[in-house]
Amino acid sequence: MTLAQSYRPDPAILSLGDAFYDPVESAKFPKCIPRFLNQRWAERAGLGGLTPEEWAAHFCRFEPLSDNLPSPLALRYHGHQFRVYNPDIGDGRGFTFAQLRDDRGRQLDLGTKGSGQTPYSRTADGRLTLKGGVREALATEMLEALGVNTSKTFALFETGEELVRGDEPSPTRSAVLTRLSHGHIRIGTFQRLAFYGEVENINALVRYCLANLYGEPVVTDASKNALRLFDLVTAATARLAASYLASGFVHGVLNSDNINITGESFDYGPWRFAPTWDPDFTAAYFDHYGLYSFSRQPEAIQWDLAQLAGSLSLVTEAPPLSDLLAGWSNRFEEELIAAIFWRLGLQRSGEQRDRELTAAVVRALETGRVSLDKFYFDWFGGSVPQGYGSDFETVAALVATFQPRKDRQHSYWSDPEPCSMLIDEVESIWAAIADGDDWQPFEAKVAAIRRMGVALRD
Repeated sequence: MTLAQSYRPDPAILSLGDAFYDPVESAKFPKCIPRFLNQRWAERAGLGGLTPEEWAAHFCRFEPLSDNLPSPLALRYHGHQFRVYNPDIGDGRGFTFAQLRDDRGRQLDLGTKGSGQTPYSRTADGRLTLKGGVREALATEMLEALGVNTSKTFALFETGEELVRGDEPSPTRSAVLTRLSHGHIRIGTFQRLAFYGEVENINALVRYCLANLYGEPVVTDASKNALRLFDLVTAATARLAASYLASGFVHGVLNSDNINITGESFDYGPWRFAPTWDPDFTAAYFDHYGLYSFSRQPEAIQWDLAQLAGSLSLVTEAPPLSDLLAGWSNRFEEELIAAIFWRLGLQRSGEQRDRELTAAVVRALETGRVSLDKFYFDWFGGSVPQGYGSDFETVAALVATFQPRKDRQHSYWSDPEPCSMLIDEVESIWAAIADGDDWQPFEAKVAAIRRMGVALRD
C-alpha cells in the first residue's frame, strides 16, 4: 500500500514502555462487511486513498499500518465505576491500533471496540454487537455536528458472528469498530499508577500527555508539569460538561475510566439525547440513583477530576491541585455560557448580559414545555419566533439585543423540523437494519446530521 504524503505516523506511546500496555492480537473474524467508513476523517488523517480491500485489511483484520505500531496494544488502567474503585479493568475488548497526526498536527489514536479478548476481558468475549456499533456511529456524528469534542467513528465492519447478550434480543449480529480519538489516556490510567505507587511512571505519563496531547513544553520540574497538566484537564473537562448540557446529551456512564485526559467524549454505551431540559433524565437503565443523570453530569465529571487530583498529589503539592479543582465550577459556568451562545448562533457581547441570557434560557427550558432541539432550531441566529408564551418573554427581549454569530441562510433553517436523535429514531434505524438489512435510514440520518453540522459551524 502506498500512503499519501499527508499520512504522518507517530507511534509515540511506545516511548512510555511496556509498563503501560500489553501487546495483543485481534480476533479473527469470519467476515469483513463494511457498514460505515468515515472518508472525511480518513482524508484528514492521511488515509483518504485507502482502497476497499485496504480498509478491510487495516480496520477489520488489523494488519499494521506502515511505520506504525507493530502490534496492537491493550492499555492498562483502573477506575471508579459508579463511585466504586475497580482495579480489575483495562482494555477488555479494544486496543490501540495506530497513532498518527491529522491535518492540524494533533496526535490521534486509532483504537478499537469489539476486536477480541485481552488480558483484561474478565471472561467476556471481547466482542461488540452491530447495534452497539451503529449506536456509537450515530452518537459521534451527532455530537460532532453539535460542536461537542468527541471521538470519531472511523470504521465499522460487520463480522459475521452471532453474539448472545443478556440485555437485548439474542443471538444478535456482531461488529468491530475503530474510533479516531485525541488520545486514549484516561483519568483511570493515572489512578492505576497511583494505586501501585509508581511515581516515576506518573511523571512519565504527565510528560507524555503534555508533549503529545497538548503540545505543551515539558520542564525539568516534575511538580510544575503535573500542575500544568491538571490545569489543562480542568479546562478541557469543564468544556466537555458544558457541551453535554448545551447539546442535551446524556453519556450514561461517566466513570473515571471513561474520562479522557484531553476532555474528549468517547466510549458510547447507554447514551441518549434528552427530549427536554429534564434534570433527572438518565440514559442507563442500571443507573438506579441517577448518578449520571442529565443535570448531574457536571458533578460527576468534577468528581472524576478529583480522583485525578488525588493521583497527581503523589508528584506535586496538594494545595494548588485543590485550588484548581475548586475553580472548576466557575470554568464550567463560563463554558456553559459559551456553549449555549454557540448553539443559539449568537455573538457574545459582555459578561453580565451573556450571563443574563444564559440564565433566562435555562429557566425557560426547565419548564419542559419545548424540546431542546426545537428551541435551538427556532431561535438560532437571533430569530425570535412566535408562540413560545410568557415563559420565554425574557429570552425574547434579551435575544433581540444580540448580534448573530451566523445567519439562517443555509437551507437547513427552512426545514419543517430540526434534526434530532431521540431514542425512538435510534431504535427505528436499528429495526430497519435488524429486520430487513435496510441501511438506507442509517445512511440518510448520517447525511442529515452532517448537513446540520454545516449549518451550525462558523
